[in-house]
Amino acid sequence: MLTLLSVIAAVVFLYVVVYYVVFRGARCSSSAKLKGKTVIVTGSNTGIGKATALGLAKKGARVILACRNKKKAEAAAFDIRKESGNSQVVFMLLDLASLKSVRMFAENFLKSEPRLDILINNAGVMGPGRTAEGFGVAFGVNHLGHFLLTNLLLERLQQCRPSRVVTVAALLHLFGNVDFPLLDSKKDLVSAQSTWSNFQAYCSSKLCNVLFTRELANRLEGTGVTCYSLHPGVIYTELCRSLSLWLQLIMMPFAKLFLLDPDAGSQTTLYCALQEGLEPLSGRYFSNCALQQVGPKGRDDALAKKLWEVSERFTDLTVRD
Repeated sequence: MLTLLSVIAAVVFLYVVVYYVVFRGARCSSSAKLKGKTVIVTGSNTGIGKATALGLAKKGARVILACRNKKKAEAAAFDIRKESGNSQVVFMLLDLASLKSVRMFAENFLKSEPRLDILINNAGVMGPGRTAEGFGVAFGVNHLGHFLLTNLLLERLQQCRPSRVVTVAALLHLFGNVDFPLLDSKKDLVSAQSTWSNFQAYCSSKLCNVLFTRELANRLEGTGVTCYSLHPGVIYTELCRSLSLWLQLIMMPFAKLFLLDPDAGSQTTLYCALQEGLEPLSGRYFSNCALQQVGPKGRDDALAKKLWEVSERFTDLTVRD
């Protein structure tokens, strides 16, 4: 009996160690105070985005929840205000699947908000469909919408320097690819719609996030605006929400035991937004609150520059702005 109890105790101890050291990941320990500063977090009505917004609100920031679902975002803003004790948490409508909506958001924000100190490009989707302009949804939302949004807000970021742009990518960028002829012909990162193709498109959109951050850093050198991309970890809610109901039921026990919750998943985003002394690392990629190496494609400056030029053309950025 004693031996069995010892074995059980050892297993429980091992699980606790693995969970908190390996799976739970590091936590942002920055002591930065954000009173008087303004932050935008896209896709912040749920999951990592909501946890990120809460963390920033607790630091005293004015937090703009930039989301497409008014009802859910206003409920999230209420929750965050209540939990943080910070009344400066507000919703502004932004649908990244519409470049018109991105422009309207930027116009409304610039008219109503005098500051922008941190922009967090958090929103992300994986699945079938097209944006309002006909782009594949993963490319259009995860990369192109954020590309346009960031560019439209750059002047305000520069006025409030030192400021930061943080883009949530993913480790899956390692499996991504950017096929420019395919983008020109199909307005998408993949040639067909299927479960596998949707996954490939998501991976490639995350590579676009990494490349965008790299080129943005090159263009902003010396301006006082720095930028970072990151892998937030494998998050329970994000992994399971796109699965069928029976797969969710199978995955739930494993996910609850071993995968990160949204609070833990927000820590690297908060680290990149708040940690002191990161300025020399602008353009780099982080995971588990630490600098990490990206895959070879993510370090390709020529690829990053070409993606930027193609994205400018797709968004009419050079013509209209």
